[in-house]
Amino acid sequence: MKITVIDEDNINSGDISWEPFARLGELTLFNSLSNPAAPPSLKGTEALITVGTELSGEFLKKVPGLRYLGILSTGYDFVDVATAGELGMTVTSVPSYGTASVAQYTFALILELCHQVGSHHAAVMDGRWTRSGRFSLWLQSNQELDGKTLGIVGFGRIGRNVARLGQAFGLKIVAHDSFIEPGGIVDGCPCLSLDEVLSKADILTLHCPLTKDNRGFINRETIAKMKPGARLINAARGGLINDNDLAVALAEGRLAAAAIDVTDPEPIGPDNPLLKAPNIIITPHIAWATVEARRRIVQMGADNLSAFIDGHPVNIINA
Repeated sequence: MKITVIDEDNINSGDISWEPFARLGELTLFNSLSNPAAPPSLKGTEALITVGTELSGEFLKKVPGLRYLGILSTGYDFVDVATAGELGMTVTSVPSYGTASVAQYTFALILELCHQVGSHHAAVMDGRWTRSGRFSLWLQSNQELDGKTLGIVGFGRIGRNVARLGQAFGLKIVAHDSFIEPGGIVDGCPCLSLDEVLSKADILTLHCPLTKDNRGFINRETIAKMKPGARLINAARGGLINDNDLAVALAEGRLAAAAIDVTDPEPIGPDNPLLKAPNIIITPHIAWATVEARRRIVQMGADNLSAFIDGHPVNIINA
């Protein structure tokens, strides 16, 4: 079987091995592709592997003989899965490789908003602490987490892991998930309606997939339902947020701060209003990208392909 990884640079900076895939067939690695036309080098490819490259239906139609499409991520909104199915392709994803990494990074963002460690380090290095003459210099009011309420939208694997970490910090947890009936208790956490979670959360963190129904659901209307001075975290999908509305809420002080690891599109456009918004931290979609998670995703992706070759495919998303 000819196996082609179309964007290996999206996952590998030289610290992981593709050997799990190489054992399954003839492996070819390419760097990221941004044009919609399949290059001649994909000729004969039976299994196409992608980390995050947008693959349209037109692109897929130009790769004759393609039988398998392996997505090395949990989300797959960047792939035309419906057309892949119409073309007879089996499409799989990797559902749980980065649970610990994303939950951990979520708290890196939360703690940065609470303490601004990077800004305070800069204040030491540029001499502001020395010039202040004070034994302790803080640039803004630091915040304790203990006793505050963490609202989690999306209470799957990652959301529940975030809840577990939050409880260790003394946070009260409230959660919302479109697949969980409000009023229930899951892993010791009350599951409420979205409006209830919005109104109760001191910190709101998003861990839901992006769908046609929830695109841009964090907007002027939903922000108005949040506590004045609440903080927003997004390590899920950029399309969940209306960027203009968030920028306005930050500029007006309706929200105290936000920290996002994802944007729409990616990379972030130079005219994105969030780039000029106050009190925001933006990182380049790295919550998932610990070396442990990236090694795990390659192995799990190869396991998916191996199961397909054996005639018993798993983690299918277009069944």
